[in-house]
Amino acid sequence: MTGNKTVHEPLFHVVKREDMSVKKKLLIYAAAFVGGLLLVSIFCALCSEDTDNPFEMFTSMFDGVFGTQRRFWVFLRDGALLLGVSLALLPAFRMKFWNLGANGQIVISCLVGYALMKWGKESGVSNAVVVILMIICCVGAGIIWAAIPAVFKAFFKTNETLFTLMLNYIAEGLVTVMITIWAPKGSGSLSPITEYGLPSIINDQFLPILVVTLLTVVMFFYLNKSKHGYELAVVGESENTAKYAGMNVKFITIRTLILSGAICGLIGLLLVGGINHSVNPTSHAGMGFTAIMTSWLANFNPLVTIVTSFLIIFISLGMGQVRQDFGFYNDAIANVALGIVYFFIIACHFFINYRLVFRSSKRPDEDSFIMNRKAPEKKPETEIKETTEEKQGGNA
Repeated sequence: MTGNKTVHEPLFHVVKREDMSVKKKLLIYAAAFVGGLLLVSIFCALCSEDTDNPFEMFTSMFDGVFGTQRRFWVFLRDGALLLGVSLALLPAFRMKFWNLGANGQIVISCLVGYALMKWGKESGVSNAVVVILMIICCVGAGIIWAAIPAVFKAFFKTNETLFTLMLNYIAEGLVTVMITIWAPKGSGSLSPITEYGLPSIINDQFLPILVVTLLTVVMFFYLNKSKHGYELAVVGESENTAKYAGMNVKFITIRTLILSGAICGLIGLLLVGGINHSVNPTSHAGMGFTAIMTSWLANFNPLVTIVTSFLIIFISLGMGQVRQDFGFYNDAIANVALGIVYFFIIACHFFINYRLVFRSSKRPDEDSFIMNRKAPEKKPETEIKETTEEKQGGNA
């Protein structure tokens, strides 16, 4: 009790957890995923006029991903591409450089790649020459688009979040301008150039899967076993500590963003040269922003990012099939359902990092304990006097 105010113990405390094992994290994500899907299944059944059985949604989702061989290949391809973009962001995020410009870095490399295919078609250059130039120029375009904000951050301390975000719009604007120049008769779209591009191995989906698989292995060892990975982690923890240890923070910042941009350029190359064979302002398919969520949910761990990336793609493709089977004629209900699942997955991140400690019901109330506590009994004055005399006599 303080003055006239009563101080009560809170009902619960939020306590930060110690490091949790990857196995437990995956179990929590799985529980959140299943819980979100259960709620979504009920929501879809209530909104649908074609069915009232909520469990049909699960059948529909799995059919949308695994129903045919082609659907399964598309699932692997899209999951690999999202994983690749997530891996591009991991080095920058570990260094606390918030790169929100992956969309721009991807689409600018797609633009460069399409320009080279168009040049090859008009000039009659062999596909091998065009592919070599595409590899160099697409990766180079991604590097340049990522290095610009890195240089300004390193030397002028600009805000990398806004800088990289604005470069997205510039890249998309450049694509729009070039479409108006290249598009025949102002159609607003570019015809795919299928005669040029990356070679097809097994099918059009296999090459991105193969490239991103190799990239995942390389990035795991780079981030966790190499000197460069250690340096960018130190810079992310404290720039002053990195400087005290003799690290060149400016150089590490630029080097890390060059790597990030190179991977985004590689993803752009796979999109324009192996999948779409064309370009538009949304060739990135929003992967740059989705990858922010997948890498954050994985706590910037390359291996866990594999799970989160493919989980998000599974939800997206599955809900596309649900939309058809449940008779949703627009994206509104499907997007709401998708948002519910995303919310469950993101919310579970709280329980991975924190836990709730509730007030014990056995503990007595603080106020009643103070009020009921007995005061010490006063000794009579005669007893105090006799005790004092005895002490004095003993001292004598």
